[in-house]
Amino acid sequence: MLVKSSAQLRYLSIPPRKMRLVANAVIGMPVEKALNILNFMPKIAAHHLAKTLKSAAANALSKEGTDNLNPEVLTIKSIIVDAAPTAKRIRYRSMGRVYRYRKRFCHLIVNVEGHTIEPEAKKASTAGAAAEKTVEKTAGKKESASGKKKAVKTTKKAVKKTAAKKTGSAKSDARKRATKARPKTEKKAEK
Repeated sequence: MLVKSSAQLRYLSIPPRKMRLVANAVIGMPVEKALNILNFMPKIAAHHLAKTLKSAAANALSKEGTDNLNPEVLTIKSIIVDAAPTAKRIRYRSMGRVYRYRKRFCHLIVNVEGHTIEPEAKKASTAGAAAEKTVEKTAGKKESASGKKKAVKTTKKAVKKTAAKKTGSAKSDARKRATKARPKTEKKAEK
């Protein structure tokens, strides 16, 4: 089944012409590949586009769930960049003149789509995983019994040695603390 999702970012303070340059570079790509490209693109528009693209992918995953939709399957269907209202600004110049300039804004809409995982494919993948587990179990049983006994004995010895080291070091630490805690007058009296 085809899953469609979108996300939008409105009143973005980047001119639509500059945003379209970045958008045209990633249209039609898988989401993961597009994000890799956008992360290394040295334009501020790339940051805003990546943020909106992540949001669209998250919307698709929350709509269908990760059990039904694999994030690697999502692709960018379209990126719509529309002009938003333009802000008029002025810059004061010499001899009483004023230069007007337009601060352009844009709206950004990202549409992604992907196919859900079919229930039959899920069953086949779980059956394959179960078959691999049974193969691993049978391979483990074929080991010799004597090898297992030796391994158990060596691990028991290692556990005993580490336990002995811990208790011995704990006793010596306690002695050191006790000698440090005594006042100096008592040490002189003992000598």
